[in-house]
Amino acid sequence: MTAVSIDPMRSIAGLKGALRYVRAYRDQVFVIKLGGEVLRQTAALESVVAQVALLSSLGVKVVVVHGGGPQVSELSQQLGLTPQIVAGRRVTCAQTLEVVKMVLGGQLNLSVLAALRSHRVPAIGLSGVDGELVTAHRRPKVTVVDDQGQPTEVDFGWVGDIDAVDPRPLQALLAAGYVPVVASLAGDNEGQVYNINADTLAEQLAVALRAQKLIFLTSAPGVLRDRADPATLVAFADPDDLASLLQSGAIAGGMRPKVEACIRAATGGVERTHIIDGRAADALLFEVFTGAGCGTMIVGRKQKATYLGVDLADAASNRR
Repeated sequence: MTAVSIDPMRSIAGLKGALRYVRAYRDQVFVIKLGGEVLRQTAALESVVAQVALLSSLGVKVVVVHGGGPQVSELSQQLGLTPQIVAGRRVTCAQTLEVVKMVLGGQLNLSVLAALRSHRVPAIGLSGVDGELVTAHRRPKVTVVDDQGQPTEVDFGWVGDIDAVDPRPLQALLAAGYVPVVASLAGDNEGQVYNINADTLAEQLAVALRAQKLIFLTSAPGVLRDRADPATLVAFADPDDLASLLQSGAIAGGMRPKVEACIRAATGGVERTHIIDGRAADALLFEVFTGAGCGTMIVGRKQKATYLGVDLADAASNRR
């Protein structure tokens, strides 16, 4: 095996540079959403949980929310069900709902818990149904703009829209030193279970917990002006910056609900929202503990105004 040369002075300088972030984030809440593309890669999941373990050891209160769209689609197809996705959101018939419950509430939740346990992180698995954490109702037929830019009326089936979030179960777990791992399911007062968009759930939990950060770990480097060109990464944006990209269709598919969730969270009291490539080595730590970051940071208009006291180009390169 070839020895890897490490510059100790550079490593020490990096640690010193991260110190101000460590101090600022201690006892703060981070809501981290894991996408299905990250979860399906063993190496990526291992890397993410190692980074979550480090954040937790530094006193950051981490809540993990996970989706599992690719896994739901795969099992649906194996069972003879054709997945139907409109504007990045899944149409959920009664049979698909059973698949969603099996995959999200069972397989993937346990996989994340087991990975965290391997790093000695005490984690508790739950869904929005547990402890009346999330109350939802069935989404009525709605008109959405599809990825071709056409308005389409859609019955999403057993998909739920969130009515209320009671953060007390998560607050109790965080106070006791646990990392909650939340599957994107919710219920109503009649006992019906609903499929909840995991991006929306992460956003709602972040707002209810007054989180300092909402971070989406995805299979993309962030928001791109041209989806085929990683060099067009949007490093720093507010809702006004993103409006034209949403209208033009540059932000589409699964990225669209993430960006919309970031905008709502950033205007709902969450100071910083981020979209990064969760498969890249140490991307979470690089985004959190360096000024440059590695993905897209979306803030509210008020937060952006705080950056306008200095040159905006400088703010964008030292934005965390």
